[in-house]
Amino acid sequence: MTARIGILGGRFDPPHVGHLALARAACAQLPIDTLLVTVVAEAAHKAAHAPVDHRLAMVRLTFAELGARVELERHRYTVDALEAYGYDDPIFLVGADQLAAFPTWKAPERVLELARLGVAARPGYAPPVDDSERIELFELEPHDVSSSAIRARVAGGEPIDGLVVPGVAAYIAEHGLYAGDTST
Repeated sequence: MTARIGILGGRFDPPHVGHLALARAACAQLPIDTLLVTVVAEAAHKAAHAPVDHRLAMVRLTFAELGARVELERHRYTVDALEAYGYDDPIFLVGADQLAAFPTWKAPERVLELARLGVAARPGYAPPVDDSERIELFELEPHDVSSSAIRARVAGGEPIDGLVVPGVAAYIAEHGLYAGDTST
């Protein structure tokens, strides 16, 4: 039997406790044997604020407790990455908000041919889903956190304790990331 891989991808600029909670919940509720976290070097829809080497380091700190593999992703679109790597029926993890935007992704039908979508839903709320057998829902307690809010807090000199794992907070401070960022 082939091990089922779960893939969580993003810019992670910076990675936060919401990302970690999503990964924990998916690994607990879905048939995932290995978690792969991919850091997108250059996203198709938005430029990154921190250089990719810093984002990779912060992702390693964030997901270390899960034993996740962390890799750099040079493809700009999910479908291109899935086609290039040819995983055997992976589960691509997304939040309910990303599912709502899924029809706007590059080749969404092809993404569903190459991977299942593991969609995080809030308790008591299921996002609208078509009848696709390729979409699996799992519950996730909501976390009121976003990367843009963290960048804004750092730029404003406010603490980010509890929004990121302690190692990431220390890393951001040590490297001066986001401190002068006014374009959160």
